[in-house]
Amino acid sequence: MSTVLCFLAILQGPTPSPRDIARWQQQAQRVTIIRDDWGIAHVYGRTDADAVFGMEYAQAEDDFNRIETNYLNALGRLAEAEGESAVYQDLRMRLFLDPASLRFEYRSSPLWLKQLMNAFADGLNFFLYKHPEVKPRVLTHFEPWMALSFTEGSIGGDIERISVRDLAVLYGDSGAAAPRGGDGDDWESDPSGSNGIAIAPQKTVNHHALLWINPHTSFYFRSELQMVSDEGLNAYGAVTWGQFFIYQGFNATAGWMHTSSGVDNIDEFLETAPLPARRITVPFKTETGMARKTFTVYYSKHGPIVRKEGDRLVGISLMSSHVKALIQSYSRTKARDLAAFLKIMESHTNSSNNTVFADATGNIAYFHSNYIPRRDTSFDWTKPVDGGNPATRYHGVLSFAETPNVVNPSSGWVYNSNNWPWSAAGPGSSPQRERFPRYVETGTEETARGYHALRVLEGKTGWTTSSLTAAAFDSYLPAFERMIPPLLAAYDQLPAADTLKTKLAEPVATLRAWDYRWGAESVPTSLAVFWGERAGRRVASSARAAGISVMQYVATSRAAPADLLAALSAAVDALTADFGTWRTAWGQINRFQRINDDIAPHFDDAQPSIPVPFTASIWGSLAAFGARPYPNTKKWYGTGGNSFVAVVEFGDSVQARAITAGGESGDPRSPHFNDEAERYASGNLRDVYFYRSQLVGHTEREYHPGLR
Repeated sequence: MSTVLCFLAILQGPTPSPRDIARWQQQAQRVTIIRDDWGIAHVYGRTDADAVFGMEYAQAEDDFNRIETNYLNALGRLAEAEGESAVYQDLRMRLFLDPASLRFEYRSSPLWLKQLMNAFADGLNFFLYKHPEVKPRVLTHFEPWMALSFTEGSIGGDIERISVRDLAVLYGDSGAAAPRGGDGDDWESDPSGSNGIAIAPQKTVNHHALLWINPHTSFYFRSELQMVSDEGLNAYGAVTWGQFFIYQGFNATAGWMHTSSGVDNIDEFLETAPLPARRITVPFKTETGMARKTFTVYYSKHGPIVRKEGDRLVGISLMSSHVKALIQSYSRTKARDLAAFLKIMESHTNSSNNTVFADATGNIAYFHSNYIPRRDTSFDWTKPVDGGNPATRYHGVLSFAETPNVVNPSSGWVYNSNNWPWSAAGPGSSPQRERFPRYVETGTEETARGYHALRVLEGKTGWTTSSLTAAAFDSYLPAFERMIPPLLAAYDQLPAADTLKTKLAEPVATLRAWDYRWGAESVPTSLAVFWGERAGRRVASSARAAGISVMQYVATSRAAPADLLAALSAAVDALTADFGTWRTAWGQINRFQRINDDIAPHFDDAQPSIPVPFTASIWGSLAAFGARPYPNTKKWYGTGGNSFVAVVEFGDSVQARAITAGGESGDPRSPHFNDEAERYASGNLRDVYFYRSQLVGHTEREYHPGLR
């Protein structure tokens, strides 16, 4: 059978056999789902596999579309749903993931892991059987091995470092190489990121460790739920749609928070032809049916060939150990303390993440990336190296002692906000840069959020869950405190006769009097953000050439005064044009709106929305909200930033409060589609019902999967 016919057969999906249906129904009877008064699923099973079966079913109830989309991405099958535009994105995935290989890895997996993968597929297939009204775009049947295609949970895995544009140029579509806009268009004004904070017992009122969990992702990328079994599983937190482990969360005695790492652990190698080749066929949807493109792709001993540099082919090496990665992702949810967590980290497969950790014994820790190849430091590994040179060979991975980790520092706290590890526990308690190979971290300066975290953490005692929440929603914007003084100096140097002197007099006075804090009623926040974006675009290429951030470039007075003033003039004009006056409060501009569940959301100024006081993370706001205007809007609407947020206290029992952007359900008809929005915008976290007894009086529905 041809490749395309095989895919079409999968697309149609098998009809469940009576044996399958009976097996699903028997397993469903061993699972209880309790929906609390926020619609959050608390899944109880006799075994871990039962809990996985139930949580997949519950996730599918909440948003099957997002589950399917994640696996279309992971399996390299997105073009079957979205057409030819996704072909090279699919090719990128298929360079690393081969269904036949994943089937073999599934068959070779430990029995307990196979049982979990079986339950993953069964839970989703049982949902589709019980909900014939749900029409998948492609995946009408899930197989256990598919879980191995998506093992880490990050919003953008290591593979996304590979340019789809470069891949298209190499393998046959030069049109995909159309240049982007100017340098300003390349400036990322809202970089993704996350915050994790752990406070040791000696710094807290109740002498219990505290953990702050604050991923910054695109909204609705993860669901919030709990998994419990009679085999020792009891984990609560954020689950990337379709996966069967809590990605960021806690159990009764330990918690973990992942942040994106600045480690350099993905390497490019200059290779010499000829190289081994294979053929990959990518089906894609057309108006008349399914078509396909077949590519001849090349591999070196380091990995697939992904682009050219000059006349040399470039291969790429990244962590690709599917079974071990899935084992690590699942097993850490059952780790009861630091020792158990460290044992699990010996797998060295958590590659793209740092981790902030706390446990009930009082341990706190910051763990830098868990996968760092040991390499010759005479090479610059941020650039392609000669793959034929024996000196570029890897020598295992860095051990725990060789990595900039922090365990139980004397400062009594650790944090990470996607910044470098050299300030992870404050002065005197953080790793020293000179003790580690330079490839452990690519960051070259402290970030705005890093400055902010240090400000709210250093020297503080008497922490509670409330004060930690308040610190994480602190309104200070350190980027502007550093960037605006050069703007004011530029204005002060203007000749009195300059037209900008008059035009900008009141805006400059407003910024001069500002306390550098965001707020829904704040006019200077609006003015600063509009100015900062325009100034950033003007100086982005120069800052990049200098090897520093836009914030650092402006703060150190390297930006031309004319650029800073022109950006402020443009900001005043834009605010006036869009909102009638530059004196527009930030909350009138910056809005949260959820009116549908499209992966690419739609926004409408005429529809209800709520003000959000915090800003994008680039300005140093720990509470992040990445918003922008759309072609049909004047107001700015957020699509990412604070998503799942939780504060956890580990005492004799665990106590937590949390919030999820919007709500738990992807169905606009559900009362839980947008019932958490007001709390989200105000930072008013709700109680987490971790223990079953806490659900008494807070239960909306209790049922077995398949029984509505």
